[in-house]
Amino acid sequence: MSTVAFHTLGCKVNHYETEAIWQLFKEADYDRVDFNTNADVFVINTCTVTNTGDKKSRQIIRRAIRQNPEAVVCVTGCYAQTSPAEIMDIPGVDVVVGTQDRTKLLDYIEQYKKEREPINGVGNIMKNRTYEELEVPYFTDRTRASLKIQEGCNNFCTFCIIPWARGLMRSRDPKKVVEQASQLVDSGYKEIVLTGIHTGGYGQDLKNYNLAQLLRDLETVDGLERIRISSIEASQLTDEVIDVIAHSNKVVRHLHIPLQSGSDSVLKRMRRKYSMAHFSERLTKLHEVLPGLAVTSDVIVGFPGETEEEFQQTYDFIVDHHFSELHVFPYSPRIGTPAARMDDQVDENVKNERVHRLINLSDQLAKSYASNFDQEVLEVIPEEEGDQPGTLIGYADNYMKVQFEADPSLIGELVKVKITRADYPMNQGEVLRVVQHASNQTEHVMTV
Repeated sequence: MSTVAFHTLGCKVNHYETEAIWQLFKEADYDRVDFNTNADVFVINTCTVTNTGDKKSRQIIRRAIRQNPEAVVCVTGCYAQTSPAEIMDIPGVDVVVGTQDRTKLLDYIEQYKKEREPINGVGNIMKNRTYEELEVPYFTDRTRASLKIQEGCNNFCTFCIIPWARGLMRSRDPKKVVEQASQLVDSGYKEIVLTGIHTGGYGQDLKNYNLAQLLRDLETVDGLERIRISSIEASQLTDEVIDVIAHSNKVVRHLHIPLQSGSDSVLKRMRRKYSMAHFSERLTKLHEVLPGLAVTSDVIVGFPGETEEEFQQTYDFIVDHHFSELHVFPYSPRIGTPAARMDDQVDENVKNERVHRLINLSDQLAKSYASNFDQEVLEVIPEEEGDQPGTLIGYADNYMKVQFEADPSLIGELVKVKITRADYPMNQGEVLRVVQHASNQTEHVMTV
């Protein structure tokens, strides 16, 4: 039996797609082995979101070739899509496929074995208008399931290379999404994370169907306890979407809404499609209809030309709108994007100092958010064993991370946990009971 090993760089979408590619190999009777073993085929799923992503991808490709000169080395993903020639130049790379036509990978491997000529299978992603179906019935690391619902992005923000790596917005057929959600529930998952390149844009290219309708349809999936949206832009939080979330029993009390900057002038230079007034109005509405909602966000610090005043506007906006946690990134120029060519690049020391200020703020906000739930009971799905013997760690619906004493058999189950010590990054709790939602939504109480 032939063996295959995978290495995935980058985002949740890449991890999802590696699982999908593994399904193709599995159907062709391959065995999956660890990346550090001597496999027959190596698949490296690359990232290109930053220059560092490219560099790391090249390092991993070279490592695979060095350790296994006899193996067939295949490279796929975003870096493969944007720079196929660069990858083909690495001696020992045998097959290159970008972010489409992954289903042809096995045919290319067979072709390579016969002809022993490197194959470049990368086509023009910008011409693609259809979503590529890739099945993922379960995940190798079994606790939270991702469900990819769309591909590509039409935004062309000035700092971002991703539209060139992923192409334009393409939504997945809603029937396929609901079908896969049911399949994942059958595989034992209680929570699914809706994911994509521009997840909240789902449905923009469909007739008479949108994200709100998809959420309504997923609400009907029996046995599905939680729906989490991996990321959604403020402009995509329409009144209809907010209304659906407010009345849903399954969409969690946590939204990740990328801010990037809290200054209108910086947003203009970034070519982001919202104003701070609009963002503010959407957040206010969300908090009104969803008490206790956690809103996490991404912020880019030190974008070209960012003044102290513009940074302060971002800082103040975050304080005023009670975000519960931030992912803070210093701006790094991505070769090939308009922002990399802008004048007024911000000094690295200034960037770092601002990053630290925002990280400290994020810690304060996260502690403050968690403190609202001290001594409260939350539903947690344990994902892994904790560092303390006999403990498990998992996430509540509002994305608070909780550690508590429990048996490992509860991993992946829904558990009611009382927060005994609210803190950040980790809360302590104790199990009250395991929740078994039957189809009639009764709770069978079981003390642990």
